Amino acid sequence: MSQPTRAQTTATDVNDKSVAGVNYLSKVPDAMIEVKPVAPANTEEPVVTRKELWSYYLYYNAANGVGPLIYFLILFQSLATSAGWDPSQGPGSTCTNSGQCVLPWGSGTKSVSSIVLVANGISFAIMTVLFTTIGSAADYGTFGRWLLFVVTLFFWGSQFAGMALTKPSRWKVAMIIYIITFVSYGATLVFYAAVFPRLARNTPHARRLRDKLEKQEISREEYELEESLEKNRISNISTWHSFVGFLLVLCLDLAILLPLATNTLVNNYTVVLTNMYSVILGIWWFVFQQPRPGPPLPKGEHYLTVGWKQIWIVLKQWRKLPHTFMYLFAFFLLSDGMNTTSTLVIICQNDQVQFSFLQSTYLSLAQGFAATVSILGFWWIQKYWKISTKKMFAVTNVFTVLIPLWGMIGLWTTKFGFRQTWEFWAYNVVFGLFQGPYYSYAQTMMAELAPPGFDNMFFGLFGLSNRASSLIGPNVIQAIINETQNNWKGFPFLFALCSAACLVIWFGVDVEKGRRDAVAWAEQSLTYVTETSTYVEDSVADSRDSGEKA
Repeated sequence: MSQPTRAQTTATDVNDKSVAGVNYLSKVPDAMIEVKPVAPANTEEPVVTRKELWSYYLYYNAANGVGPLIYFLILFQSLATSAGWDPSQGPGSTCTNSGQCVLPWGSGTKSVSSIVLVANGISFAIMTVLFTTIGSAADYGTFGRWLLFVVTLFFWGSQFAGMALTKPSRWKVAMIIYIITFVSYGATLVFYAAVFPRLARNTPHARRLRDKLEKQEISREEYELEESLEKNRISNISTWHSFVGFLLVLCLDLAILLPLATNTLVNNYTVVLTNMYSVILGIWWFVFQQPRPGPPLPKGEHYLTVGWKQIWIVLKQWRKLPHTFMYLFAFFLLSDGMNTTSTLVIICQNDQVQFSFLQSTYLSLAQGFAATVSILGFWWIQKYWKISTKKMFAVTNVFTVLIPLWGMIGLWTTKFGFRQTWEFWAYNVVFGLFQGPYYSYAQTMMAELAPPGFDNMFFGLFGLSNRASSLIGPNVIQAIINETQNNWKGFPFLFALCSAACLVIWFGVDVEKGRRDAVAWAEQSLTYVTETSTYVEDSVADSRDSGEKA
């Protein structure tokens, strides 16, 4: 069979041609395929209803992070510190802070701060395996829907298990449950975020925009701008709901923390109450979510293997998606630096407030109020002046760099640099003002650069760059702290890591070009896995100008 001429071959033609189960889509060189500038709409998918959209927002409201990121970390760190001893005084002594407190570890000892960072590193490693193994598989059938449900059950169940953490001798159990809670929470965020692009493409407003484009009532550029703003709208509102939930559950927890302040189990009760809030608000997504299944799993494949095969093929084609992969790489470094910085600051904060749930709640309330106001303010500014996602994201990144820079001051003085209580109040306010929008715009950037139809695959990779990225930071920082017994020694490395990542995103990622590359790649690659599980690579048939046969 002779190769068609360049003028005759289109993406539509190629999609219709397959022989012996081998799809010719991936055999055709890029130059021969004409692709559309915007993603094709799947008119068979249901339009997003008001109940569905609100249940989506409520799940974000429920998954606010108070339990796993604040209370459970305090519970784990406080039990470990109570069980440890001051290395200068030996076993049996009392610790003053987690940076100068050790526990048995292997054949020797390790500081509590290092153990907390090790727990985070283990969590990120588990998430790396989880996202790469089954993240891409969530694009097939209804697997993604059930996957989110299962990891959500693990998240809720592990927090209820916090009632068993009542004695310092159980710090090892606390570490295990903390890891399960942290991993399942990170998984819920990643697999839930993967729903977002498809949801945004099917809102009534998005459907109307596409109709106008097809009728040539608006230009392609106008459509891309308005579609991007629609994605930003949903992303900003959902992130805003997350911080509203953050505020509400903290206020609710005061109903226990204040009257039961002297009760030895008040911290455990607070974790359970926080989790109950998540269950009551989060369950509605699984009730009102409309079915939008992906294609069936290819014959002969398994959910545990298909993801690795997909990711391998996608990684080999990184040159076709340079801006998408540049963003994933840079965000990997940025998230590593930012997540580790946040953990290190919280470790210092917990020492400063002596592991008080009540004081930590007050500090977190300041962060929640600031973030709630900030997200709406950022969205209003972006919508009014039609500012691009990348520029809004860049503003938040400036303050991501300034936080570890401020921590570095603590190396040379005890007056500043996360040494005083007032600094943690300032940190929580600044973190809320700029890191609340940070999460929203980071997610929207990924939605802009992810090929349509491969949402779970690329949000799984995004999960590696976000929740599972911190494989470098925690391990480097825990080694530094364990060697020096000084928490502040880790800030210079984190400052350099965050700075490098921000520069790469600003100078190396072109969102507009990356969006069009992603759509073009999706048009060509949507059927690269055939019914016979034959993975076809571009090199299988090399179309040459001489027109030789395949």
